[in-house]
Amino acid sequence: MNGDSLVVPSETDKVSEGGVRAMRGRTPTAALRAWARTLLPLLAGAVFLLAWQAEWFHSLFRLKTYQLPLPSAILQAMSENGGILFDYARYTLAEAVLGMLAGSAAGFLAAWGAAARPRWGAGGLLMVASLNAVPIVALAPIMNLWFGDGIGARIAIVAAGTTAAMAINAHKGMTSVDPLALDLMHACAATKRDIFFKLRMVNSLPYVFTALKINATSGMIGAIVGEFFFSSRGLGYLLSGSIKVAKMPLGWACIVVAAASGILLYGVMEALERTFIRWHPSRRR
Repeated sequence: MNGDSLVVPSETDKVSEGGVRAMRGRTPTAALRAWARTLLPLLAGAVFLLAWQAEWFHSLFRLKTYQLPLPSAILQAMSENGGILFDYARYTLAEAVLGMLAGSAAGFLAAWGAAARPRWGAGGLLMVASLNAVPIVALAPIMNLWFGDGIGARIAIVAAGTTAAMAINAHKGMTSVDPLALDLMHACAATKRDIFFKLRMVNSLPYVFTALKINATSGMIGAIVGEFFFSSRGLGYLLSGSIKVAKMPLGWACIVVAAASGILLYGVMEALERTFIRWHPSRRR
């Protein structure tokens, strides 16, 4: 063949070139969507804060600034009391994390027992659910009587409030395994230990992380409400004291810091979920 010969591209080359062009065509759209997912929530938050600062909500709900402090006043209170807010936030976060871990562990063990003994499982889960139905205001004095007025009482309150979510979700994951996979494990003469760790445990991980994310926020609520009654430290204690003496900007600063702590704890659970269950379809993009 001389230099003037015509080179006809193969079908494979055409498909490859078409795929490259399609990918190049989708790239700007994907980037735009990524920016939209980040910027739209930030823009909505900025509009909300501007409307709040402009007292639109005060006019809408007929509120005074001492009832609903302006964001600038809350920010000033956070700046003036940054040290005590940080110290009390660490204390409350420690109560929430320790209580959440204890309650989640108890709930997982209850789910395991219910899955291993189905005949008794329904009754056990019902008892756990009934524990979660007890209001925190009723648990607080009981736990204070049992564990004293230290950090142990709030840990127990959080543990009691986070057990049910883990037990119900983990039990659902352990019992909703694929029957074909279970038959294959039995055909391979797998032991109950192997079936639990290699099938039921793995299948329950998405449900377990769902429960952990629920408990991350409910744990903060339990710790703060528990501090309202018997505590000398923590965001709940500071919030209660601020409301009693009408220091509403400081009280709202406690609420903002508590919300930020809950978001931080939720983010940690989300990061752990992305790390440990990358194989799950919900993590595929």
